[in-house]
Amino acid sequence: MRRAIFWIYGFLVGGLTGAGLILLFTPQSGEDLRKEIQTRWRQILEEGRQAAAQHRAELERELAMLTRRTPPAPSS
Repeated sequence: MRRAIFWIYGFLVGGLTGAGLILLFTPQSGEDLRKEIQTRWRQILEEGRQAAAQHRAELERELAMLTRRTPPAPSS
């Protein structure tokens, strides 16, 4: 358990350090970089929404097929 916590901690610290170095040494201005990050973030969110909607539609189709196949439960 302790190893996992240290691994996660190291992963987070390494990621933050890497992100900070990228921001410091990028050839773009801060404003341009922020705009690019915002644009990419919106793109990622939209792709996620589309994937979720597609998956939901697939699950709804499967549910509809299963409910049509299943005979009604006998009433007591």
